[in-house]
Amino acid sequence: MATGDPAVLQVPPQDMKQRNKPLVKGTATPEKATITLGAMKLLDPYRLKPDSIETERIITVLDETIAKLELSSLIPRIIETLDRFADMLGPEITNSLIEHQKLSNEMEHLLASSEEGDTMRPEEQRGCLCLLEQHLKCSVRNVLRLLLAKPSLCQALKDEAWVKESSAEVFIKAFGEFRNFMLERLLTSPVEEEEKIQVMEDISLQIKKNTEAITALQVELAAAIRARDEEIHKKDNVIKDLKNSMQDLTKDFKAGIQQIKKEGEKQQKEELQASQARSARLQQDIQQLGAQLNALVLEHRASELALRKRKCRVETEIVNWIQKYDTDMGEKQAEYEEVHGAYTEEKAQLSLLMEKHAVLLQEYSQIEEERRICQKKKEQALKELTTRTLAAIRIQAFWRGYLVRSLFKSKRKKKKKGKGKKAKK
Repeated sequence: MATGDPAVLQVPPQDMKQRNKPLVKGTATPEKATITLGAMKLLDPYRLKPDSIETERIITVLDETIAKLELSSLIPRIIETLDRFADMLGPEITNSLIEHQKLSNEMEHLLASSEEGDTMRPEEQRGCLCLLEQHLKCSVRNVLRLLLAKPSLCQALKDEAWVKESSAEVFIKAFGEFRNFMLERLLTSPVEEEEKIQVMEDISLQIKKNTEAITALQVELAAAIRARDEEIHKKDNVIKDLKNSMQDLTKDFKAGIQQIKKEGEKQQKEELQASQARSARLQQDIQQLGAQLNALVLEHRASELALRKRKCRVETEIVNWIQKYDTDMGEKQAEYEEVHGAYTEEKAQLSLLMEKHAVLLQEYSQIEEERRICQKKKEQALKELTTRTLAAIRIQAFWRGYLVRSLFKSKRKKKKKGKGKKAKK
């Protein structure tokens, strides 16, 4: 229950559903039971919602009690480390906690003195205890009132001072389970209770059927195991028979081996006699072949001597040819080096000439381009000159024709005037 949620302090009605914890989620049995959707809804406590103001008030009281229990369990932890939480708590809460600590110390001192057998009378001791108990209760209520007035401070204290696995946490969890149980009982109608009982009976019946089925299967399994054991026993008997037959075969095999050994020894003696006779014949052949070998050795020694002399002559000729080859190769090497030097020089000159040729070729290309441009300009100028010449000739011819025509026209006019004067006369 000590989750550090600030909503625990106020517990609005809309958060009731979030605080409902399931009390019973099903029966822990190894068998699987078939449960309908409606039955699951009946068993699900998350579907429960407060449907009356009285129920909400009861649950609110329980939630506030849980919040107060949580804060009450934090008070001893806060008092132990009061210096650490002094700035967070403020002077008022700090003074209240100090007073509460004093009352707790007095209560512990009084209880310790009663156990040690103090001289105080029992009536006075009980009166002091009752008085201290009242003051202690008032102190706790005062501290809780001051803390509940600051929800953020409560949350911070829970985060800082909460101790897990404490006896107070166990009690708070048990009280939370009691709160869930009360909520479920308050929100469960008699009809729903009967339906839930019916569902549980159905589940129990289903579990019983499953148990009977498992019992039947176990009986079948025992029968199958017995049948398997009988089959294994039969196979064991067969294996014993096979082992006995294998022992008989081993005895027969040993007797056969003894017979084969006897036959082998007899055959070995016969083959030894035959091999001795064959060895005597081979010894005679070896002596004859030894005589032939000696004759052949003498003959081959004479031929080897002749071949050695021929080999010496051939080796001498080879040495002479090698010396001549070395001399010729030296001359050829010198000639090659000379030719290679000339080739290297000519190659260098060729590279220079190629570079010059590339430069000259580039210059020649530029000159050719300039010549082509000049030639094109000349052709263009010549063409323009020819055009202008033809135009001038045509203009001159037209002008001469115009002058000739003008001259003829003037002459014609003069003739016409002369003829007119003669006619008047």
